[in-house]
Amino acid sequence: MKIAIDIRSTLKKTRTGVGQYTYNLLKNLFKIDSENEYFLYSKIKLFSKDKKLPDIRAKNIRYKIDRFNRGLNKTLGKASVFHTPSQDMLDINDTKIVVTVHDLIFKMYPYGHSKDTIANAERQILDTIAKADKIICYSKSTISDLQRLYGVPDSKIELVYAGVDRDNFYPMDQPEFQQAKKTVSSFGINENFILFVGTIEPRKNIGNLILAFNGLKDKNNIPHKLVIIGMKGWMYEEIFKLYNESKYKSDIVFLDYQPNNVLNNFYNLAEVFVYPSFYEGFGFPILEAFSCGRPVVTSNVSSCREIGEQAALLVEPGNSEELSVAILNILNDSRLKENLQRKGLEKSKLFSWQEAALKTLKVYKEVAGQ
Repeated sequence: MKIAIDIRSTLKKTRTGVGQYTYNLLKNLFKIDSENEYFLYSKIKLFSKDKKLPDIRAKNIRYKIDRFNRGLNKTLGKASVFHTPSQDMLDINDTKIVVTVHDLIFKMYPYGHSKDTIANAERQILDTIAKADKIICYSKSTISDLQRLYGVPDSKIELVYAGVDRDNFYPMDQPEFQQAKKTVSSFGINENFILFVGTIEPRKNIGNLILAFNGLKDKNNIPHKLVIIGMKGWMYEEIFKLYNESKYKSDIVFLDYQPNNVLNNFYNLAEVFVYPSFYEGFGFPILEAFSCGRPVVTSNVSSCREIGEQAALLVEPGNSEELSVAILNILNDSRLKENLQRKGLEKSKLFSWQEAALKTLKVYKEVAGQ
């Protein structure tokens, strides 16, 4: 079987949700599959000199540099199945198509998106539903949204949970922990801290997190810093306005996107990880924090509830007071903290990239009629 995969999302300078999904899926597909031949499509040369995908190595891979949508049908006509993991439906004929739909942000959280952006996203999802032979989703939440809003039948959707990258996110032993302290200290952080990881944009609800932190400082005089790690997204100015208005500004630290090996240090040292997003298709940082043995506070909505249920404290994302209380409960209750750490580690073990690769390969075979 010849399997073609669009890998453009893995080649961005900052590899976040979709890029991480595609990268880890590829990495594990090539670990478990030595029978089929893979064609990886990008717009630039890679692999010979490029080191952006250092772990992607296998004898049964060919790399195709293609001008997307020009001549693509000619080469893909030889493929048994084409997988686009980026929710970006290409103009392809005569090839079985698998598409991963990550979320319906434009529909579930349209705030800040222009009418043109929403209209384009709507056309794209309708195109995907019409042309895809199979749609992969990696949360029940996204499947529910697709079926409720677009009436997609069960037969067309496959639930394949994403995994957690345990090579990068794990509880550190004591020597590593001491080195992690030095790494975090190099960023000017020497105090206990509350951590958030994600793109700086309104949907992530960082504004309410800052308000909750202000309240914890005002009412409880906590000694912690708030560390926010992520690249700037759309409408980040609103968040920085709240930051600049905070009288505890000196205790709020913004850091740009960090690679996974650096993030692992912050996860392991954080006293609490907080992810109060208004909407997520999956929410990888929740699993990453679980995998590092950290107690988590997250939202009681969308996939945040699905991933966090029975292992994290769930809060109403629009309620900064409720968020404050949940954080404080963990800071003040060592038994609760230890219980959440244990449950989070247990929950993270349910999400395996190898299992995701096996199930995805099964989808390829089913679609290709094998």
